[in-house]
Amino acid sequence: MNHPESSEFLMKIDEVQKALGRSRPSLYRYANTDVELINLPYDPKKLNPELRQNRNEPLLFHPTEVSRFARDVLKVQQVTIQVQESPETITNQILQQILAELQAIHDYLKSK
Repeated sequence: MNHPESSEFLMKIDEVQKALGRSRPSLYRYANTDVELINLPYDPKKLNPELRQNRNEPLLFHPTEVSRFARDVLKVQQVTIQVQESPETITNQILQQILAELQAIHDYLKSK
Protein backbone atom coordinates (compact mmCIF):
# COMPACT_ATOMS: atom_id res chain seq x y z
CA MET A 1 0.00 0.00 0.00
CA ASN A 2 1.21 3.44 -0.77
CA HIS A 3 -0.22 5.65 1.96
CA PRO A 4 1.17 9.06 2.84
CA GLU A 5 1.48 7.90 6.44
CA SER A 6 2.81 4.57 7.58
CA SER A 7 -0.11 2.15 7.53
CA GLU A 8 0.85 0.87 11.00
CA PHE A 9 -0.59 4.10 12.44
CA LEU A 10 -3.84 3.94 10.49
CA MET A 11 -7.01 2.43 11.88
CA LYS A 12 -9.11 -0.28 10.27
CA ILE A 13 -12.89 -0.04 10.37
CA ASP A 14 -13.18 -2.47 13.31
CA GLU A 15 -10.71 -0.38 15.33
CA VAL A 16 -12.73 2.77 14.58
CA GLN A 17 -15.87 0.88 15.57
CA LYS A 18 -14.38 -0.03 18.95
CA ALA A 19 -12.98 3.46 19.54
CA LEU A 20 -16.26 5.22 18.79
CA GLY A 21 -18.65 2.60 20.14
CA ARG A 22 -20.65 2.59 16.92
CA SER A 23 -21.95 -0.27 14.81
CA ARG A 24 -20.18 -1.16 11.59
CA PRO A 25 -23.22 -0.22 9.44
CA SER A 26 -23.35 3.15 11.21
CA LEU A 27 -19.71 3.81 10.37
CA TYR A 28 -20.18 2.80 6.75
CA ARG A 29 -23.10 5.26 6.55
CA TYR A 30 -20.83 8.03 7.84
CA ALA A 31 -17.78 7.03 5.77
CA ASN A 32 -17.00 9.27 2.81
CA THR A 33 -17.17 6.52 0.19
CA ASP A 34 -19.00 5.90 -3.07
CA VAL A 35 -19.69 2.81 -5.15
CA GLU A 36 -18.46 4.49 -8.34
CA LEU A 37 -15.42 6.45 -7.08
CA ILE A 38 -12.47 5.28 -5.00
CA ASN A 39 -11.29 8.57 -3.50
CA LEU A 40 -13.83 11.31 -2.92
CA PRO A 41 -12.98 14.92 -2.03
CA TYR A 42 -12.74 15.71 1.68
CA ASP A 43 -16.16 16.13 3.34
CA PRO A 44 -16.19 17.72 6.83
CA LYS A 45 -19.54 16.05 7.61
CA LYS A 46 -18.21 12.54 6.90
CA LEU A 47 -15.56 10.16 8.19
CA ASN A 48 -12.87 10.47 5.52
CA PRO A 49 -10.70 7.41 4.81
CA GLU A 50 -7.11 7.58 3.62
CA LEU A 51 -6.54 7.49 -0.13
CA ARG A 52 -6.66 4.06 -1.76
CA GLN A 53 -5.11 2.80 -4.96
CA ASN A 54 -7.96 0.38 -5.75
CA ARG A 55 -11.29 -0.88 -4.41
CA ASN A 56 -9.77 -4.03 -2.96
CA GLU A 57 -7.76 -2.13 -0.38
CA PRO A 58 -9.48 -1.92 3.00
CA LEU A 59 -10.71 1.39 4.32
CA LEU A 60 -8.10 2.90 6.65
CA PHE A 61 -8.57 5.99 8.79
CA HIS A 62 -6.03 8.32 10.34
CA PRO A 63 -6.52 8.64 14.13
CA THR A 64 -6.69 12.44 13.81
CA GLU A 65 -9.55 12.11 11.33
CA VAL A 66 -11.39 9.68 13.61
CA SER A 67 -10.98 12.12 16.50
CA ARG A 68 -12.16 15.07 14.38
CA PHE A 69 -15.18 13.11 13.19
CA ALA A 70 -16.13 12.08 16.75
CA ARG A 71 -15.78 15.64 18.03
CA ASP A 72 -17.28 17.62 15.13
CA VAL A 73 -19.91 15.27 13.70
CA LEU A 74 -20.87 12.92 16.53
CA LYS A 75 -20.47 15.72 19.13
CA VAL A 76 -18.52 13.50 21.51
CA GLN A 77 -17.08 15.86 24.15
CA GLN A 78 -13.93 13.97 25.09
CA VAL A 79 -12.24 11.87 22.48
CA THR A 80 -9.23 9.69 23.15
CA ILE A 81 -7.92 7.60 20.28
CA GLN A 82 -5.22 5.13 21.24
CA VAL A 83 -3.36 3.42 18.43
CA GLN A 84 -1.53 0.26 19.34
CA GLU A 85 0.96 -1.61 17.23
CA SER A 86 -0.41 -4.83 15.86
CA PRO A 87 1.39 -7.98 16.98
CA GLU A 88 4.35 -8.89 14.82
CA THR A 89 3.56 -11.66 12.35
CA ILE A 90 5.87 -14.34 11.01
CA THR A 91 5.70 -12.54 7.65
CA ASN A 92 7.04 -9.35 9.25
CA GLN A 93 9.83 -11.29 10.93
CA ILE A 94 10.86 -12.92 7.64
CA LEU A 95 10.76 -9.59 5.81
CA GLN A 96 12.94 -8.01 8.51
CA GLN A 97 15.45 -10.86 8.15
CA ILE A 98 15.49 -10.45 4.36
CA LEU A 99 16.02 -6.70 4.74
CA ALA A 100 18.90 -7.25 7.19
CA GLU A 101 20.54 -9.69 4.79
CA LEU A 102 20.13 -7.33 1.83
CA GLN A 103 21.64 -4.50 3.87
CA ALA A 104 24.60 -6.74 4.79
CA ILE A 105 25.12 -7.64 1.11
CA HIS A 106 24.90 -3.96 0.17
CA ASP A 107 27.46 -3.00 2.81
CA TYR A 108 29.78 -5.80 1.69
CA LEU A 109 29.58 -4.77 -1.96
CA LYS A 110 30.05 -1.11 -1.05
CA SER A 111 33.25 -1.90 0.86
CA LYS A 112 34.81 -3.68 -2.16
